[in-house]
This record gives sequence, C-alpha cells and structure tokens, in this order.
Amino acid sequence: MNATPRVLAVLDDILASAATDGRGALWHLAEQGRELDANLVRLPGGAEVGEHQEDVLDVLLVVVEGGGRLRTGGGVLELGPSTVVWLPRTSRRALAAGPDGLTYLTVHRRRPGLAIKAPSPESAYEGGEGPCMLDRVCPECGRLSEDPAPVFCSRCGERFLR
Repeated sequence: MNATPRVLAVLDDILASAATDGRGALWHLAEQGRELDANLVRLPGGAEVGEHQEDVLDVLLVVVEGGGRLRTGGGVLELGPSTVVWLPRTSRRALAAGPDGLTYLTVHRRRPGLAIKAPSPESAYEGGEGPCMLDRVCPECGRLSEDPAPVFCSRCGERFLR
C-alpha cells in the first residue's frame, strides 16, 4: 500500500489567523507514522530563545516572516525572510527576534519516544519513587526536555516556568 501525499497546512493562512503578538508554536506536524517533526514558531519583537544545544538531531530552520539574529559559537548570523539555516547537532545557538518579530519553521528527524531501559549494573536500585519531571515539560507544546534544568524549549522556544 502506498502513502498518499496531501496538503497539511497553508502557512499564509495560519499566519493570517494567528495573533501578531503571540509566542510559541503556531503549527506542528502531527501525522501518525511520520519520520519527521516540523514546527512553525513565532517570536514577538525582541523575544529570545536562550542559548541551548541539541545533542541528538540536526535541525533545518527556515525564516518565514520577520527577522532576527542567530548567535552561534562561530558568531552572529543575520536572519531574514527565506533564510535557510542548518543547525548541526551539538551546535550551541540562541535566537533573538528583531523589532518586527521572527516566524520560522523548524524541521528535523522525529525524536525517538521515551523508552524504559533496563538498569545498568553500575546503577544499583536504591528504592523510593522516581523524580517528578513536570518542571521539564514545556508549558506551550508539552515536550519533555532532556536538560535537567531547561530554560527554553528546544522545540517551540517557550520559557520554562521556575
């Protein structure tokens, strides 16, 4: 059986109906059986996504509207409409929206689901309940951060509550 291509979203329509001062994910790829993840994210003017690092996945970032700056270990990259940036895994980066805001699409391989692993021999069970990880769940998109003390969500850019 062959899969059938179909239109999932018209970005111009999504952008036209979104609040101009909103922040976070406006759309995300949610189809069953997909091997990709994609998110359309809006940052209002002056907003930032703090420095972070994606250790597992390469990310493609495409600017759709507005502009801003991407700070990397190698310097600062200016972003404007139709700019395409490759963010290789292990690269450190921070985004800052310009005065008119920044709307961008990110695309990357789908993250593997969380899995329960057998304990390693060197980690002996000490009993008790597992730690609560609610402080690592993004309040905007629900992604569980692998960072033990996250500041910004690597999927949608939302600041974690502390």
